[in-house]
Amino acid sequence: MTFKIERTHCGQVTTLRLIGRLDSECLGELKEQVEHGGPQVVLDLAEVELVAVEVVCFLNACQNEGVVVANISPYIRKWMLREQKTED
Repeated sequence: MTFKIERTHCGQVTTLRLIGRLDSECLGELKEQVEHGGPQVVLDLAEVELVAVEVVCFLNACQNEGVVVANISPYIRKWMLREQKTED
């Protein structure tokens, strides 16, 4: 399995559970899902195995816009922090 999104709603919150490997090819669909997610979007990365650098930059941009990034592995979190520093 390469990539899958499971979408759930609870009130005003839309949770997008991301599963598998997130590479640059999945960014278009992921961006669309976030844009149409409603007022509060949560990206649940508990089942993410691998990410590409473009995805890390996208996750940082999402956080900057108020999207919650939850259940993220420590290595992806560290990578996001490193990318934030290089973007500044």
